[in-house]
Amino acid sequence: MAISRTRPPFSADERTQLTGWFQMQRAIIHYKCEGLSEEDAHRVVLPASPLMTVAGIVSHLRWTEQTWFEVLFLGRPADGPQFSEDPEDADMRVEGVPLAQLLDEYTEQCAISDEIIAAHDFDAVGRHPDFRSAAASLRWMLIHMVEETARHAGHLDTIRELLDGEKGYY
Repeated sequence: MAISRTRPPFSADERTQLTGWFQMQRAIIHYKCEGLSEEDAHRVVLPASPLMTVAGIVSHLRWTEQTWFEVLFLGRPADGPQFSEDPEDADMRVEGVPLAQLLDEYTEQCAISDEIIAAHDFDAVGRHPDFRSAAASLRWMLIHMVEETARHAGHLDTIRELLDGEKGYY
């Protein structure tokens, strides 16, 4: 079943608009992965950015959601590849991990983020004592994640067109 790529209403409350734009950008991530072969999902098309693959971006977005909403906002332990002592961009190192698994993990992480967003006021601030970014409000974090997800959706537009010529915004 395809995830809705519908823009939020022109006239609605702040929560409906912000979460609506966030949901649409997340849906575009899924859309850009539809029909892609496993080989193409991991294919490097930007030689100077070898981790910038479809699979790498999906993994990065999953871990970025976890960072902002679970770790920085709720104050949960800073675990995951993005916090490891491994090489930079460890959250994008997904060789051998099937795209379907990465998309499922992203979907699950988005559901956790949605629960956190729904349960808190936008003026509430993060709780993690070890990261300066935790001082941001939930509103700031949500706006940042709309920007982050949209930026990577744009990367996927380009990568997908380079891989197989598939184009389309939504």
